[in-house]
Amino acid sequence: MKRKVETTIEAEGANSKRQAGRSAHEKIGPRNHLLDWVATTHYRFWICLHRGILVCMKNENVVQKIWNLCHILRGDGISYHQYVSELTYLLFLKIAEENGAERLLPYGFRWKDLLRKPDENLLGFYQEMLTHLGTSAESETIRAIYSFPTTVFSHAENLKAVINGIAKIEWHDLGGDRIGRIYEGLIEKSSQDVRSGAGQYFTPRALVNSMVRIMKPNLGEIIQDPATGSGGFLISADHFIRSQNSKSAYLSNPPKYQGAEIEKNTRRICLMNTFLNGLDAEIIYGDALTDDVKDFEPANLILANPPFGSKAGSKRSLRTDIPYPNANKQLAFLQHIYLNLKDRGRAAVVLPDNVLFEDGVGKFVRRDLMAKCNLHTILRLPTGIFASAGVKTNVLFFTRESDGTAAVWFYDLRAKMPSFGKTNSLRVEQFVEFESCFGDDPSGKSPRRDQGETGRYRCYTREQIAARDENLDISWLRDDVEDTENNVTEPEDIAAAILGHLRSAISEVEAIADEIAESVRAE
Repeated sequence: MKRKVETTIEAEGANSKRQAGRSAHEKIGPRNHLLDWVATTHYRFWICLHRGILVCMKNENVVQKIWNLCHILRGDGISYHQYVSELTYLLFLKIAEENGAERLLPYGFRWKDLLRKPDENLLGFYQEMLTHLGTSAESETIRAIYSFPTTVFSHAENLKAVINGIAKIEWHDLGGDRIGRIYEGLIEKSSQDVRSGAGQYFTPRALVNSMVRIMKPNLGEIIQDPATGSGGFLISADHFIRSQNSKSAYLSNPPKYQGAEIEKNTRRICLMNTFLNGLDAEIIYGDALTDDVKDFEPANLILANPPFGSKAGSKRSLRTDIPYPNANKQLAFLQHIYLNLKDRGRAAVVLPDNVLFEDGVGKFVRRDLMAKCNLHTILRLPTGIFASAGVKTNVLFFTRESDGTAAVWFYDLRAKMPSFGKTNSLRVEQFVEFESCFGDDPSGKSPRRDQGETGRYRCYTREQIAARDENLDISWLRDDVEDTENNVTEPEDIAAAILGHLRSAISEVEAIADEIAESVRAE
């Protein structure tokens, strides 16, 4: 009762102050009215900012709470990547209960059924539930999420602890878009587990978002990623489109998303990620370098970070429409991408340095790319941003144009840059100058200025590149900084570097073995 009285008194006091303020305004006039408006606007700005910070903090807190449950499973030898895959099963059930999608799940195989199961029957019921959802769920997407399920849980006590931990989170406070961002946060944390190798080619979010801002995806466009992974490029593109358009405009002319993922559990994570973020996405389980993607439509926009490596996938035959078949994955993916663009379609693709200078078929692919497309910009990325040690990368920006390439602009974000790793991640502000130099036109047609030998941005004509024997590995800034790996001091970064070298060595050995086997067969 006392608190109610205090509240009433406070309200009356506030009313008195407002009345006094109105009286003062009537006496003093318009100048005070302007000051009131400024003060009110300033107050509202800080309220919005405060709410935004609280939303971000709450998202991070939820991610951390879910992530902390992973420690329960470390004794079972479960990696973070396996944990996120397993979470896909459990989180979907809980979120479906919160957002109304539970109606798509069969009776008796819902979150509350799992929560009520006694410990002695829990693990067996959970395995039965996963199988049943993969075959009997009403939605095709849900069946795909639960297709061919395998659980890493070997003890019912651990499963129960994770279920109870998820149940304690206040999910009703989270909107659908925030649930999607929380799941993205879990995937990003998974990429930081150097032992699992899950982050070997995880594209830093700052880079993904910069590529999307530059390419400016739009309503009604067909947007593809032929090596989808967890769906980061597609989701970032969708966030951008929604931020630039009203809800009604989006619903009346939505973009269409297509992707391919060759790894079963990664595709499962991608399906969950796109579903939670509200994308209408077709993510096939298959290899974009084969006929698996024969039904893909020509794209308005392709965003991709194809897998690095010397082998072009399995023993299955490459598509016959790829003009230069080769064992190099990157060159095969690059051909798929520029051949699958519509006229005036655009692309932004992360590729390693060897694509820029490799001789033989590499030179033929670069020449074909520059004949069929306007390769207008190459961004040289800093070293250390991928967990695979020693891999130096670039982003190639090009548009499908019959006139081909007249000149290529290079932005060097590698020279004179610090060492990157888990303890020093790539940030959005590091792309501000590049985006300014690139300009507003996603096809690279904005006015540009060559910054000369001391600047980061330079232009080379098609004739100059031809004189270099089609070599696009161009640098002009002298880098006084030592090799980034020599500057690594954190134990986790050192471990990532060692594992990266081991994986690279294994990849090279496999490539040599394949070449020997092919030469033997040819004889």
